[in-house]
Amino acid sequence: MNLTRDRVHSIGWISVLLVCGAATIALTLRVNAMKSEVHSTENHIVRVQQSINFLETEFQTRSNQQALNQLNDLEFGYKAPSAGQYIEGERQLAALGKPMGPGAPQPIRYANAEQAAPAESGAKEGTGLLAMVSPVDPAHAATPSQASAARAVGVGSKSRDPEREEMLRDAAGLGKRLARIEVAEAAQQ
Repeated sequence: MNLTRDRVHSIGWISVLLVCGAATIALTLRVNAMKSEVHSTENHIVRVQQSINFLETEFQTRSNQQALNQLNDLEFGYKAPSAGQYIEGERQLAALGKPMGPGAPQPIRYANAEQAAPAESGAKEGTGLLAMVSPVDPAHAATPSQASAARAVGVGSKSRDPEREEMLRDAAGLGKRLARIEVAEAAQQ
């Protein structure tokens, strides 16, 4: 009978400890939920205070418009633009400029490209559009004379790597192909 009584005591203590642990966990969860609500409320209070400060400043500013107008007249002199201050276009703006004085530097001018003769470029006269030339276009590929020049620039004997040799041949004429600009015909619109 003693064994049973000891077992009942230990089962009772274990059950009391489990109930106390569950109560502690429940209480901890409630405390954390309350802390979260308090933190949220504090943030809301801060936002409301900032809004109140903004509205007080706005109210003071609007109620003191006369003092601001006097301060502007005295200190700054700002005025709203009148209709006579607006410019209608570039020519009117240019008319406001001063004439050049003696010894003044020349104005900056835009560069204009010279148009090639139609016989040279094969394009129609009067077109100012430039054509893009593809460096890999077969029509603009390296000629045999360029390939022999590339071999002269490269190693005297044949290279062991055929891909490298081909790249050297292509690179020899690349500068000439990229430097050329052809005039294209204007698209009919």
